[in-house]
Amino acid sequence: MKLQHVGAARTVTGSKHLLTTDHARVLLDCGLWQGRRQEALTRNRSLGIEAGGVDVVVLSHAHIDHSGALPLLVKSGFDGPIYATSATRDLCAAMLMDAAMIQAADAKFINRMIERGESDMAPVEALYDEGDVLRVLDRFVTIPYRRRLPIARGVDVTFLDAGHVLGSAVTCLDVETARGPRRVVYTGDLGRHHIPLLRDPEIAEGAHVLVSESTYGDRLHQPIEVVDDELARAVTRTVDRGGKVIIPSFALERAQEVVYALKQLRAAGRVPKVPVYVDSPLAVKLTDVFKLHPECLDTDARRHLAAHDSPFEFDGLTYVESREESKAISQSSRPAVVIAASGMCEAGRVLHHLRAAVDDSRSTIVIVGFQAPHTLGRRLVERQREVRVFGVLRPLRAEVVVLNGFSAHADQSGLLAYARGVRARGALEQVILVHGEEPSQNELAGRLRDEGFAQVAIPAPGDELEV
Repeated sequence: MKLQHVGAARTVTGSKHLLTTDHARVLLDCGLWQGRRQEALTRNRSLGIEAGGVDVVVLSHAHIDHSGALPLLVKSGFDGPIYATSATRDLCAAMLMDAAMIQAADAKFINRMIERGESDMAPVEALYDEGDVLRVLDRFVTIPYRRRLPIARGVDVTFLDAGHVLGSAVTCLDVETARGPRRVVYTGDLGRHHIPLLRDPEIAEGAHVLVSESTYGDRLHQPIEVVDDELARAVTRTVDRGGKVIIPSFALERAQEVVYALKQLRAAGRVPKVPVYVDSPLAVKLTDVFKLHPECLDTDARRHLAAHDSPFEFDGLTYVESREESKAISQSSRPAVVIAASGMCEAGRVLHHLRAAVDDSRSTIVIVGFQAPHTLGRRLVERQREVRVFGVLRPLRAEVVVLNGFSAHADQSGLLAYARGVRARGALEQVILVHGEEPSQNELAGRLRDEGFAQVAIPAPGDELEV
């Protein structure tokens, strides 16, 4: 077998890993590369693989950096099945359609600004449209957790709960080879233990090869209790000075986690009672999907739902869908908390709120997730003196608070513990680190080797490894 790392090799975005066996070509994830807008458009127009030569796709979860290029794959000639959990398929139905609509809306808005001479950006064209998304949805085949199923000649798949986002899966591929049966385990994005809403990650058994994400391979997360304290303080001091709290957030999982945290803080009287807006039609749709999949939730979340006390609702919380209401919120001078997509500040409604807030010293921008290099989100984390929003440079006067403890990714200790667990439950021979920047991967690889993992590889983009 060979595994080619087309995307998310020595970076954290654009996941695509192509497994070639004697009889099949299996694509693990098919994500969009997310980063600087023009560079992302250029990179994403090339899949890096021959779409018609792929037999099946196995999708670990619905995040756009793992699923967002599926319409391009189908558009380019792929006509096989796409295997995923039921929750992932339901989330993709909303997220991929939203991605198509955002591409069209952003292209229209930016091109209009260019025509008026208000931006120096290059013209933008959408990568795919809603028709391409519909063709993707026709190809989905859903599989429950812990049920082994043949997906290609000589290849079976089993999904385990990854605990990262709703429906996320650790993919276990059992392959018949000339050497006998081999099991390749791909973590996708691996979740954390004891975080709200979701169950803990499940450890795979019998693995010969572990392909592990490494996003936070060089650092540890703060306990969620500490993060809640910091969020409460940020909201309180921002409201005290009459500003807004802008929280760029992925519509999937992160938005729901932040809402749940604010619900608990409000109930405990630890934050002022100001309006809280989830300004994302997609987040509204995805929150409804959460309610349809209690099998993916932890015991506390299921208990809340059963008691008709939704973890995603509280007095003072408004889910915003219309553009008019969104504009009114961004133009209002009243203190408020605004949770809006996208999570890396490269598209979507959060850009309109940031345009109004970045140069306002009363306001606070709270970063609650990983920010890829060259994104507006990363420039905010770096607290650059000026940031470009919609192609226009603006001074950054707002306070920036970074709360990495909200991350749904395992940290270094979690990644090491998972690798140990896999080794203890099988004949693990090889570890391959993907979905991480080089410093974090090098640190994690060193720690793994110190613990006796003999073969640890960090493939470069396009590398093909024997597995």
